[in-house]
Amino acid sequence: MVSSTGFDPNAAAAPDSGVFGLSVTPEDAAVVLIPVPFEATTSYGGGTADGPKAVLEASKQVDLFDLDTGKPYEAGIAMLEEDEEVRMWNDAGKNLAKPIIEAGGGGDPAPVNVLSEKMNDWVYGHAKAWYARGKLVGVVGGDHSTPFGNIKACAEKYPGLGVLHLDAHADLRDAYEGFTWSHASIMFNVLQHVPQVKKLVQVGIRDFSEGEHAVITGSQGRCVTFFDAQLARARDAGESWREQVDRIVKELPAKVYLSWDIDGLEPTLCPHTGTPVPGGLTFNQAVSLLDGVVRAGKKIVGLDLNEVAPGPDGDEWDGNVGARLLYKMIGFALKSR
Repeated sequence: MVSSTGFDPNAAAAPDSGVFGLSVTPEDAAVVLIPVPFEATTSYGGGTADGPKAVLEASKQVDLFDLDTGKPYEAGIAMLEEDEEVRMWNDAGKNLAKPIIEAGGGGDPAPVNVLSEKMNDWVYGHAKAWYARGKLVGVVGGDHSTPFGNIKACAEKYPGLGVLHLDAHADLRDAYEGFTWSHASIMFNVLQHVPQVKKLVQVGIRDFSEGEHAVITGSQGRCVTFFDAQLARARDAGESWREQVDRIVKELPAKVYLSWDIDGLEPTLCPHTGTPVPGGLTFNQAVSLLDGVVRAGKKIVGLDLNEVAPGPDGDEWDGNVGARLLYKMIGFALKSR
């Protein structure tokens, strides 16, 4: 809990402060964020390994009073320090994966898979420990492979969990380019390896393969996808976004995990993300979706935000948007409790 003594939420963040300009410890915070600077299997644009740092720095410019959720900072939000070992796994993995990716999937992916498994285990161990202490745990990636361990730990604590997946991509590929734990395979792996996840509800999807579409249609309702183009056409025909949000949220179980890829938003909001795709949600639509989850009485019990990539020459826009979206996600999660 943020102490009311000596902290002015209206003042500029101190240079040595933590995420969102706070100085609360993880032990005292209600929300613990795990930075994961890992993007070994990134198959197009890179830079997301620097996403956690970009979000951290940009977060210090976020005003802490929020019209939708009040004062999330008062509960205490802390980000762990980046682990150098994870960064080493990333650097080694990227070097090993590069020739495989350039060959379109040729070569031996096993060494990269081993490093990804180490990352998964590391995230899972930390997340499980913080969930056991009653924290709301969030992962800040990195590419979208990074939160698998957090989703697994959250689902074990909350069986019957629903994952609300915002993304431009379905992420349902089986070992994309040979990498078992590819960023493009995160939700395939969740469906395959985390039976406690009752339902996957996808929003904003507009780039997917025929095989991924077959996974969706063959899931017997465990995966429900609201394709971006279909939502847009329905709005053109007169359905409001609020009505669409209510349809989306109705598919979710009582407890919800948010797995949000920044490229689920329209590309003007994340121009440097690895694989931007035309279309997507506006920032206000994304916030409205969070509001709809809470309005329906669902409880948000875990979250991640991924694929934020700082631009060249110090461009802070992507980190700026990412930090504000993260604060909204945390705020609504706390409100849901």
